Amino acid sequence: MNIDKNQITAHNQQLETAHRRKFAQLVEDLPNHEGILQKLVDFQVAIPSWALGTGGTRFGRFSGGGEPGNLEEKIADIGLLHALNRSSGAISLHIPWDIPKDYAAIRALASQHGLVFDAMNSNTFQDQPGQALSYKFGSMQHVDKAVRKQAVDHNIEVIKHGVELGSKSLTVWLSDGSSFPGQLNFRHAFQHTLESLQEVYAALPDDWKLFVEYKAFEPNFYSTTVGDWGQSLLYASKLGDKAYTLVDLGHHLPNANIEQIVALLLMEGKLGGFHFNDSKYGDDDLTTGSIKPYQLFLIFNELVDGMDNKGMNHARDLGWMIDASHNVKDPLEDLLQSVEAILIAYAQALLVDRVALAEAQVGNDVVQAQEILQRVFRTDVRPLVAEARLRAGAALDPIQLFRQLDMRGELIKERGAKTVATGL
Repeated sequence: MNIDKNQITAHNQQLETAHRRKFAQLVEDLPNHEGILQKLVDFQVAIPSWALGTGGTRFGRFSGGGEPGNLEEKIADIGLLHALNRSSGAISLHIPWDIPKDYAAIRALASQHGLVFDAMNSNTFQDQPGQALSYKFGSMQHVDKAVRKQAVDHNIEVIKHGVELGSKSLTVWLSDGSSFPGQLNFRHAFQHTLESLQEVYAALPDDWKLFVEYKAFEPNFYSTTVGDWGQSLLYASKLGDKAYTLVDLGHHLPNANIEQIVALLLMEGKLGGFHFNDSKYGDDDLTTGSIKPYQLFLIFNELVDGMDNKGMNHARDLGWMIDASHNVKDPLEDLLQSVEAILIAYAQALLVDRVALAEAQVGNDVVQAQEILQRVFRTDVRPLVAEARLRAGAALDPIQLFRQLDMRGELIKERGAKTVATGL
């Protein structure tokens, strides 16, 4: 289904009076709000192709109905999101789940919805139908060079798909590791993985980036071959200038200081991008900002400070993408919530008085430093985010409009109540 601009206009007219009152009150003491609004308008969060259906748990998967059964329908769903919030203007494909049959047609369809193709994602964490060799004991770390070559060849194939679609980056996440002591030689596993990544890196086009994602545990629980940001940084540093670390917010041990991690990676010029989600225990893949919104703000505080220090473009110089699993929510509503939470945290970080914070830090004024950050975090910036949407031609309240138009019901009418999204 498509959203008519008149439907968005009518929705906004119903809410605009109340919005104007809240917005005027918020920006009364914000002399730089126009610059912040433009940054919010420019900021885009990529939607992964695997996040448009109901996710699963280790015990089952419960389809929500109207799920996209092919890549074309996934692009249409992201088009709906982007029409509603004008902040979801990119799609990140997972291969082999979403291999295009006709590159030109897929690019044209994405363009119709105002979308571009973000990072391509490879899959060596599970065996595919007809696959010659198994990844049960690892892919790029595997003791068998033939298995490693299969993993390398797959990643090079993913790059070729991305070139055809206009993507400029490849994300590599490896589930490689071990579940028991003595199962593998740590040094050999690292060396095999590095050699494999070097072959993939050599196949990168000149204007591409390689993102090395890390994860503390799961599916292996004794060791992970790219287990933390230090190991990812080590790989990226050895690979070269086009290789970067990718941070998934759920891929850390409990209570890890992610804001410090991103600050140091930015300082070293090795932060490539983000997978946004939230967690209570581990890699829970929950809605961004639903569990630890203050941590999300603190991460963005370091991002804004670090990017400004290097003169980086907030919208273009890092990769921004959601990576979540929607087990009990409508996937599209969940994604709208995540994008909103990301923009709120970003807006709050843009409001931080950098001069005053630096003075407090230099003066060891711990109380004042805390007050500066918490005062901004407690500021309701939702009217600022809504105004950015309004100026971009989106809905003031995307979820409300989604429900008013019964978009899920319309998708069920089009696709059926028993559809299951391709991929996961």
